[in-house]
Amino acid sequence: MNASFYAQLVNWYQRRRVQKESCGTVEAELRGEIIHTAESDRVNHPSAQHRNSFYIMEQKQTINFGAGPAKLPQTVLLQAQKELLNFGSTGISVLEMSHRSSDFNKILNKTESLLRELLNVPDNYKVMFLQGGGSGQFSAVPLNLIGLKEDQCADYLVTGTWSAKAAKEAEKYGKVNIVHPKLDSYTKIPDSSSWTLNPSASYVYYCCNETVHGVEYNFIPETNGVVLVSDMSSNFLSRPVDVSKFGLIFAGAQKNVGCAGVTVVIVREDLLGHASKECPIVLDYKVQAEMNSLYNTPPCFSIYIMGLVLEWIKNNGGSAAMETLNKQKSSMIYDIIDTSNGFYACPVDAACRSRMNVPFRVGKKEGDDELEKKFLDGASKRGMISLKGHRSVGGIRASLYNAVTVEDTEALATYMKEFQKEHQ
Repeated sequence: MNASFYAQLVNWYQRRRVQKESCGTVEAELRGEIIHTAESDRVNHPSAQHRNSFYIMEQKQTINFGAGPAKLPQTVLLQAQKELLNFGSTGISVLEMSHRSSDFNKILNKTESLLRELLNVPDNYKVMFLQGGGSGQFSAVPLNLIGLKEDQCADYLVTGTWSAKAAKEAEKYGKVNIVHPKLDSYTKIPDSSSWTLNPSASYVYYCCNETVHGVEYNFIPETNGVVLVSDMSSNFLSRPVDVSKFGLIFAGAQKNVGCAGVTVVIVREDLLGHASKECPIVLDYKVQAEMNSLYNTPPCFSIYIMGLVLEWIKNNGGSAAMETLNKQKSSMIYDIIDTSNGFYACPVDAACRSRMNVPFRVGKKEGDDELEKKFLDGASKRGMISLKGHRSVGGIRASLYNAVTVEDTEALATYMKEFQKEHQ
């Protein structure tokens, strides 16, 4: 885009402040200019290929190991950039699009179709795209399901911060039974032989991957016929999952399948219609399912981004391929930790180490604050960000979600080796 265009843009803002009545016409002209200029750059610029490469290189200068919101695939960001001002020749952005329009309906249906395909979701399950994040579902789950049985109680597996928060919230709406002995620290999953499941429970709840502590289930809990509910926010679509084993699955999109703003809920149809009378209507699964997630204005742009990410997952081999890559990436970091002679230490039991979130301390088992600060400073200088552990546990945490590449992980692995060599 040339200098005259930017001058026009500045002039437009100046005129907008004093001539609001003509703003619409000028804005439309500018929109056309932006679209025309962007398309002209793409098609006619003699170094268009170099231009595209520059954008990618510029983004790759920073590697985001954040726990969420997390890194998005490059192709998704570029596609969103390309379509930002003019989606599908509509002349408007998805950011401006009516959620009741046929254009958004196509986006919504495509996103749901991709999700059903990638997870092989059975026909007797509803898929919803809601707001409120995982924390909203901590309330929505008991409000919709705790009344399934007369005793109005639920079993909870508490293996980390997020399942603990969910259990505490559920106590507002019914009786909560923690099925295993209380843990001194969130570094393992209690053996199922120690669980005391209540056959009268309306559901059994667990968090499949604890983001803060790096604890992940590598099995599906056996509930003896009781409805199973899982928070899969931080490992959703990172591996195949048999949806039919669950009554309900929910996941915030901002880690593996999109940006912040949308939460996926997959629920078996026979579980709809049991909401308590206190349940707010926007949290009522039956209402949202009947309205195809459109009872209230949904997070349209977040759903659109999720659709692009799902398409990227599909084009890159689906959840099985993601699982292979995620095992490769996490093994790369765990191998360095385990062969560091104690310089790096991961507190999590090896049987339940997370492939998504790798927590570790530097210098010694309990961590050396000075060394960890140096580690983070050095990583930042190398373009690696968001490696600081959760404030409740400290240390370092590398989140290796789907969009984090093998090359990104290799960069971290190389730095870890260099840092150990320099400071051990």
